[in-house]
Amino acid sequence: MRDFLLVAIEAAKQAESVIKNRIGTISEKEITQKSISDYVTEVDVHSEKIIVEYIKKQFPTHQIMSEESSNDYKKAEYLWIVDPLDGTTNFIHGFPVFAISIALMYKGELVLGVVHDPLKNETFYAEKGSGAFLNEQKIKVSSMKEPALSLIATGFPFRHKEYIDIYIKIFRELLFSVSDLRRAGAAAIDLAYVACGRVDGFFEFALSPWDIAAGVILIKEAGGVVSDFKGENNYLKTGNIIAGNREIHLFLVEKIKKILDFK
Repeated sequence: MRDFLLVAIEAAKQAESVIKNRIGTISEKEITQKSISDYVTEVDVHSEKIIVEYIKKQFPTHQIMSEESSNDYKKAEYLWIVDPLDGTTNFIHGFPVFAISIALMYKGELVLGVVHDPLKNETFYAEKGSGAFLNEQKIKVSSMKEPALSLIATGFPFRHKEYIDIYIKIFRELLFSVSDLRRAGAAAIDLAYVACGRVDGFFEFALSPWDIAAGVILIKEAGGVVSDFKGENNYLKTGNIIAGNREIHLFLVEKIKKILDFK
């Protein structure tokens, strides 16, 4: 498994220069709108090409799921899940919060994840059963047990604005229940920050597997808990995710389940 991790880290770092060299310089003609409030740039495509080609060179029989590609992966034994640039809108505007996210599933189970922040030169990584790390230093989720003192990260449902009313209800409830909330605009970064204790919890609606796969295993290996809004394990399928240390995760699940009226 160590070889897989080294390949994931190297793939992310090979794509780093493409991203760093273009931050804040993207012209309108280089931006394609995939859907409402969802964009892709030539840098996303170039970064993906570098990552996919590097992984394929090392493991030619493995399948790769990426934000900019689509295939049927149901029968894949080894499946890489890649977001070549998580936080594209931030990147377009020169807002310095974005990352490369790479995860590997083996027979349907997440076994490693890498989230690389090219601007801060921070590489978060984890292997199943081996713990989570930031630049070779072991990391843990926060020890915060009191919701009123907690800092919670979130993301707006910009791709699914039909959720905005219920999101605002959740946001309002939490605003009166926690210390503060943060919206950085890159789920991979949010999840990595949960894993290392910079924030105490995270929730968001309707994300894609490539947004969260690497972050999920980071948090689990850092001692945290991840679930969907029902407290179950369907987050990769539904895209609805809650994460945090055990106490804050439970608090968020109970709050959100009550608002959504889950039985």
